[in-house]
Amino acid sequence: MDQPKKKFYTPGEALQKIAAFCAYQERNHKEVEEKLRSYGLDEDEAGEIIIRLSREKLLDEERYAKSFVRGRYRLKKWGRRRITQELKQKGISDFCIKAGLKEIDGDEYYANLTTLLEKKNALEKERHPQKRKQKLMQYLMLKGYEMDLIQMALSDLGKESED
Repeated sequence: MDQPKKKFYTPGEALQKIAAFCAYQERNHKEVEEKLRSYGLDEDEAGEIIIRLSREKLLDEERYAKSFVRGRYRLKKWGRRRITQELKQKGISDFCIKAGLKEIDGDEYYANLTTLLEKKNALEKERHPQKRKQKLMQYLMLKGYEMDLIQMALSDLGKESED
């Protein structure tokens, strides 16, 4: 079975393609470098293009981190721990991660947590109170929420069911 021939680009052609790639949605340096390498550019050529894109504000790690954080906590309802972990895997600097996390509104964040908890609680089939609580905690931890907030939300949930 023949594999399709890979198209290689000159640095000029690659710059045009990658500029469109960056303009379409926020990208990070690692993503852009991988794409440039797939175009057949060497490390130096890719590096020069990345510097140029950064200078022209088409590529901005801090802006990427902020956008990533907003999307993950508003749409996917992820917690700070999971967001931080994902950004680190993408090679984002600690400085940019901190800047990104500032996009999180504390009240909205806690509201996300309680919404997730209420939905999961309504769907959870486990009847044993301790096992049920354990399952709810595990779910929220996988979503990336901090243990102190999870415990606070669980105690708030307990109070609601007593009313």
